[in-house]
Amino acid sequence: MLVYRGQWPENILLDDTIPALAREFSYPLKYGYSAVGRIIEIGLEVDPQWLDKHVFSFNQHESHFLALPDQLIPLPVSMPSAEAALLPNMETAVSFVMDGRPLIGEQVAVFGQGVVGLLTTASLARFPLARLLSLDAYRLRRQRSVEFGATQSLDPTGANVIDELRQCAHAEQAGDGFDLTYELSGNPAALDHAIAATGYDGRVVIGSWYGAKRADLDLGGRFHRGRIKLVSSQVSRLAPELTGLWTKSRRLRFALRMLEELRPASLITHRFSILQAPEAYDLLDRTPEEAIQMIFTYEDVG
Repeated sequence: MLVYRGQWPENILLDDTIPALAREFSYPLKYGYSAVGRIIEIGLEVDPQWLDKHVFSFNQHESHFLALPDQLIPLPVSMPSAEAALLPNMETAVSFVMDGRPLIGEQVAVFGQGVVGLLTTASLARFPLARLLSLDAYRLRRQRSVEFGATQSLDPTGANVIDELRQCAHAEQAGDGFDLTYELSGNPAALDHAIAATGYDGRVVIGSWYGAKRADLDLGGRFHRGRIKLVSSQVSRLAPELTGLWTKSRRLRFALRMLEELRPASLITHRFSILQAPEAYDLLDRTPEEAIQMIFTYEDVG
């Protein structure tokens, strides 16, 4: 949506870790990094076992493309293509959880329940937390959040939502906020609310990419005395302290395993032919409350 709405920051590459996207751009453009399909032809020097394999690739939206074997990820036979297309979102959620480092018995709040927020919530729900609370402006996403393991899901547009959050936290501990808070909504105003909802010595993981939008923060009140930590998190790079044992390929393999366990196909609310891409983006832009995850299909493309 940042690209679609012209809010992408100038002089920033689309993605400097994906070769096809490591460039500046002008709209319209061929975007995407989540292709799933079958190998229909192989080169003479390629192992014949690759033929007809069900694979994932960080490739742009297109009906056919060429790829080297090391650019492809073989998929489990039982995994539906639509579900496998959520692998980058699942990897992002895994990355957020790793950067947040939740502890047993902590109270965690997640602002934003788009598909990445929901997968983050579902991953956090597997920890023995005292409370896992989520927030989203759209009812459909709040419903899915509870289904995916949130203790409770609130509408962040309510007048007293910060007071309500602190009361929820205080019910579990003699503190004034959450131990760990995630800001994944893409709304810069939500970051200020996330900080306000975080307790003494708490962490705020900022996973949203705001682009050209600016965040107006109130850091003159309890922020400093509360010793609140702001943690930037972005899936394209591992946190330096994790690189002793973790690699991106290890994290990606684990994300694939999480997809198999969570089976998040219910998050796919719309399917569009790639030929209907303008209609899909228009729906996301104008009526986001109707959608969680869309996928493009290619059956009618020659």
